[in-house]
Amino acid sequence: MTDRAGTPAEPDPPPPDGDPPSAEGTAPAASSAAERPAPAAPEEPRRRRHWLRWTALGVSVVLLVAAGVGWWFYRKLDGNITTDTTAAAELRRYEKERPAAVVSAARNILLIGSDTRAGEGNRKYGRDKGTQHSDTMILLHLSAGKSSATAVSLPRDLMVTIPSCLKADGTRTGEQFAQFNWAFEFGGTACTIRTVEKLTGIRVDHHMVIDFRGFKKMVDAVDGVEVCLKEPVDDHDAKLKLPAGRQTLRGEQALGFVRARKSIGDGSDTERMDRQQQFLGALVNKVQSDGVLLNPTKLYPVLDAATKAITTDAGLDSLRDLYNLARSMRSVPTEKVQFLTVPRRPYRYDANRDELVQPAASQLFKELREDRPVVVEPGDKDDDGRGTGSDGKPDDADTPAPSVTPTFTGRNAAEGVCS
Repeated sequence: MTDRAGTPAEPDPPPPDGDPPSAEGTAPAASSAAERPAPAAPEEPRRRRHWLRWTALGVSVVLLVAAGVGWWFYRKLDGNITTDTTAAAELRRYEKERPAAVVSAARNILLIGSDTRAGEGNRKYGRDKGTQHSDTMILLHLSAGKSSATAVSLPRDLMVTIPSCLKADGTRTGEQFAQFNWAFEFGGTACTIRTVEKLTGIRVDHHMVIDFRGFKKMVDAVDGVEVCLKEPVDDHDAKLKLPAGRQTLRGEQALGFVRARKSIGDGSDTERMDRQQQFLGALVNKVQSDGVLLNPTKLYPVLDAATKAITTDAGLDSLRDLYNLARSMRSVPTEKVQFLTVPRRPYRYDANRDELVQPAASQLFKELREDRPVVVEPGDKDDDGRGTGSDGKPDDADTPAPSVTPTFTGRNAAEGVCS
């Protein structure tokens, strides 16, 4: 071989260690380097990759277990709820008579406290006669903007027109003028809802029924509610014996406190309704202020008790529905959770019964129906339990309807029982 200048080229040196020459007569250095084994990878990165794989696996297992437990809890709570399957068909039958919703985003929920003696936990309150009365009835109005919640107690002894209702045995009652809580005995929730709608002109969107046992479990789930008593109480009928002063009531004592009638105050149903409103306000205040809604360990017992305690319509019979309702309530400040009793007075023909005070009652129903703010303030009540008008004077049947929103005597959840 010669170079470009014609000088003979020196021959290539022989390959080391007797390696055969390449096809072109040379042995590339890169070839031998590639054939030698690569150096071992450092031990530390290998251990790190091994640890990361096991960590990822562990996290995946934890997430799967948590998801499984969460799903189990959800299914359990969801399965606790009892659906009222009989009311829907009866309400559909009379759909054309029912009032239309004026403000679609607002919600009206009828809360019914049943005095049924059926079931193991309720039998000790009396013999089960196969019927039940509505011991407590509250119409809860949630405003469209979720800025307020107004709970109106409807006296069980209020004289009202009860429409023809379907009884449990398949027969029907005739329309009659009677005390309000008979509607629940005649035809259950459907009859009660239709009576409320005829009385108020307000569309009832949902309903919940809670019995004695369910109420006690709810109170126990939040570790009781604090009350203050000016005098000691000894009520055999309500199974209640309490000293005077500040104390926390749980279970049986809490139920006796809201049911007692003859042994506390003047013995009237109006005063009992006021006591029930105070207690419910304190319960709402404790749930919101005690961090229950944000703490899973506190929230689960409350949800478990609540879902076991209620019978509701199909629109609220799932945990998701109840959660959405609770979330709506959570955004309402406690001072905007208001309680009052519909303006009433002793019935003119029977002092043991009640009748509405007009035009105050109609004005209240109109404000709720149209989702307008209801002004509720503490104050002294007259003998008939009426609220006051915007001028500070009692509403009366002979007084023209006020031109501005009246003020009703009541309280809010922020006050508590001991206020």
